[in-house]
Amino acid sequence: MADTNDAVSTFRLLLLTVLGQALGAAGYQLEEDPVGEASGRFQFRLAGESGVDRRIEFQLLVGTASEWAPQMPSRFRVTLFRDGAERSLAALVVQDFAVAILPSADHWWSWQSSGDPGAALAEAGHLLVGFGIPWLNGELEPPN
Repeated sequence: MADTNDAVSTFRLLLLTVLGQALGAAGYQLEEDPVGEASGRFQFRLAGESGVDRRIEFQLLVGTASEWAPQMPSRFRVTLFRDGAERSLAALVVQDFAVAILPSADHWWSWQSSGDPGAALAEAGHLLVGFGIPWLNGELEPPN
């Protein structure tokens, strides 16, 4: 359990280091949710606008190993919430905008336990800034 807690804490630190400034500049703040974070869920909510529900959620699944199975990769996905609508970042990019930059619309960014999630976070961050945040703000809509 300590390894999982360490992995979650490391992911949180890297998430804030890699994407915190860009998300903050866009008006999103990390919600303080110790229980959610302990389970690998990190939510950024658009601050300052009442009656508006715009959130970005990172869900981390920490890869584990056992005596029966080898080490599995750790992975995360990004889900966007806009006024009752919910869409994964990968589905928004691949299906809605028809940009084949990811392997599938059900993509999870992954890395091996010895690797660094920083590169995966940077890749997701580019798509988040280019597609996700403009979609959340209603500034960019998929073509019909």
